[in-house]
Amino acid sequence: MRPFKYSTINDIKSATNRLATNDNARYLAGGTNILDLMKEDVERPDELVDISRLKLAAVQPITTGANKGGISIGALGKNTETANHPLIRQAYPLLSQAILAGASAQIRNMATNGGNLNQRTRCPYFYEVSMPCNKREPGSGCGALKGINRMHAIFGWSEKCVAVHPSDMCIALVALDAIVNVQGPNGQQRSIPFEDYHRLPGDNPEKDNTLNPGELITSIHIPRNNFADRSYYLKVRDRASYAFALVSVGAALEMNGSNILTARIALGGVAHKPWRAKEAENFLAGKPATVENFRRAAEMEMKNAMTLEHNDFKVELGTRAIVRALSQAMKGGKHEELPA
Repeated sequence: MRPFKYSTINDIKSATNRLATNDNARYLAGGTNILDLMKEDVERPDELVDISRLKLAAVQPITTGANKGGISIGALGKNTETANHPLIRQAYPLLSQAILAGASAQIRNMATNGGNLNQRTRCPYFYEVSMPCNKREPGSGCGALKGINRMHAIFGWSEKCVAVHPSDMCIALVALDAIVNVQGPNGQQRSIPFEDYHRLPGDNPEKDNTLNPGELITSIHIPRNNFADRSYYLKVRDRASYAFALVSVGAALEMNGSNILTARIALGGVAHKPWRAKEAENFLAGKPATVENFRRAAEMEMKNAMTLEHNDFKVELGTRAIVRALSQAMKGGKHEELPA
């Protein structure tokens, strides 16, 4: 690990101004990702700005404004505390399930909500500094494009990068139409729809998100919805714990009698950002909640996949995972037969 300056900050304005004036500084909260990257010499900040003392950890109902009736999640709240908060478990179980599917209990006890959004890819070519990686070193090439790419993207990738976003929490948040609230230097505030927060790689895979220099996540808002009784998070991985998704699915349904009023489907392990399955969602609107319709929706979404040499299995895996997640969401997690 290279030498760096360590600074403690007690207010948001000081933190954002500090990073705005030093593009090689990084925020430090839980430290579960940035410190690993520094030890591997992937990230080389010359200053860490400790924001853990900021009062940004509360989980509370939203009582005013456009999102009244929804919930606000503080950026510095710990993953474990958020997943187990009564308001989250009761009204947004999809988020609780997704968070608890990630990492290990020890990491979730340290990791923050804002840090989860900003964690970097676990692509082995990104971590191995002897290999080319446009995300780590722009212009050096993408080692995974023609390399061992079993874990890599099947949607939205470019010739510059085929890495996938690693978060489970983010899959639930994009499915639930969350909003990311940020504050920048000199107090500027803005709200970013979750679907627009993360970026596809394009020609600039080194940019993971749409944050401007110095901006800090302050909270995440989730609008009120009617998905609590019919939602499910499915994570398919090589081992049962402490592993990243080959494919994951966050699924939620709002019913009108026996027909689907609204469907929300998001995929993990398949793209540079949490992937919203819009084609599948649109197909299901107004249709009966049957396994056959789930399968047709999944096939429609997965037909647009662009596979690499070693990951074409993700198309069939993704199709089956969508069907299973929707079936479990429809059953409220119970094991009972659905109509074909």
